[in-house]
Amino acid sequence: MFWGFVIGAVVVLVVVGVALGVVLTRGGGSSSSSGPYTDKVVFSQLPNLHTAPPPWDNGNAFLPARLPLLHLKALPQETLAVHVHQHLDLYVNGTHVPLPAYVGFLPDGSALTSLHTHAADGVIHLESPDKREYSLGQVFGEWGVWLGPKRVGDDRGTLQWWVNGVKQHGNPAALPLKNHQLISIVLGKPPKGFKPRTTFDWKTSTAGG
Repeated sequence: MFWGFVIGAVVVLVVVGVALGVVLTRGGGSSSSSGPYTDKVVFSQLPNLHTAPPPWDNGNAFLPARLPLLHLKALPQETLAVHVHQHLDLYVNGTHVPLPAYVGFLPDGSALTSLHTHAADGVIHLESPDKREYSLGQVFGEWGVWLGPKRVGDDRGTLQWWVNGVKQHGNPAALPLKNHQLISIVLGKPPKGFKPRTTFDWKTSTAGG
């Protein structure tokens, strides 16, 4: 009787341990990834990133090779199940660096991704066929510009960033994109008189409101 109880208890402990191990294994991914669509962009794996000083072109020549690593697909047309916009102001060593037109378009213009630009006005268009999270790092990955907590492109130094005028901390590449975010990033010394953007006229931009 006694040994039957002991054996039963051991079996229960083993089963619980295995179940806990499975849970931890599956859940442990949340420390490095919150899902298949929000994995961190590993810039060291992206081919042909810009290494020259800014300004940079839209990076489309190498976009097809980057898309699988960015968890993005080329779509034949814009899809508007989700349709939101953000604005980016980027400064590197005191100089404004424009976000170019047609980031996120294939080189021949035949397709585009859910994250793209239409003009060099700083507006990011997020137009997705499904509801999922996208990150600022994916935009920079399409552009071919390394973005990290102390790096933009091939320049390294002190990086500061804001969203809607509020100072942020951590890696800006991990920022989940939401509607009408005003994103300001400064690497190195900010330009004279710099203030993070807190307003933007969406109605007169390529976002159209």
